[in-house]
Amino acid sequence: MLEGWVEGRQLARSFFDAPPEQVARELLGKILVRRDTEERLIGRIVETEAYLGEHDPAAHAASGRTARNAVLYGPPGHAYVYSIYGLHYCINVSCLPEGIPGCVLLRALEPLKGSPEMRRNRGMSASTDLHQLASGPGKLCQAFGITRAADNGLDLTSAESPLGLVEDDFECGEVAVTPRIGIRKAADLPLRFFLAGHACVSTRGR
Repeated sequence: MLEGWVEGRQLARSFFDAPPEQVARELLGKILVRRDTEERLIGRIVETEAYLGEHDPAAHAASGRTARNAVLYGPPGHAYVYSIYGLHYCINVSCLPEGIPGCVLLRALEPLKGSPEMRRNRGMSASTDLHQLASGPGKLCQAFGITRAADNGLDLTSAESPLGLVEDDFECGEVAVTPRIGIRKAADLPLRFFLAGHACVSTRGR
């Protein structure tokens, strides 16, 4: 699948300087790379959700700027990592011009390279179905070893960053759009995007 694929083309900051719903759709098919491991961890994004900023009741920026969400108010293209109940991490990418909060949650990936390490990170056996390794935001972060302490604020547009977002010539095909998952506020907005029929989409949302 990755024969001849070296690094892909780094996504530019301008890619993220756009409305979250646009970035969420356009991130499908792009590639997340973890560079600071023995073997690079590589996965294709197959599911995202957009969060629109201070006017979105479900967004972390809904109550304004805090120490926790400060990354969202910085330049676009940076990692915003937070924990859920202290158990799982989720990774988002900041969008919109600096000073205006907005982000895209990476919900699921298709593992392309480094699956043995992803399995170890998740405490799974070698026989674990590949499609289950990163089929949800918490699973994704665990598989890639993403934590708030290590990765919050990383510039995902930099080729020197431990985490990066790149692209190749993949064509997405049909994109499905539904309301977001696991929220109570603004739960009817059609802001979840995924590759229709893809086996790595989060189980709850198929």
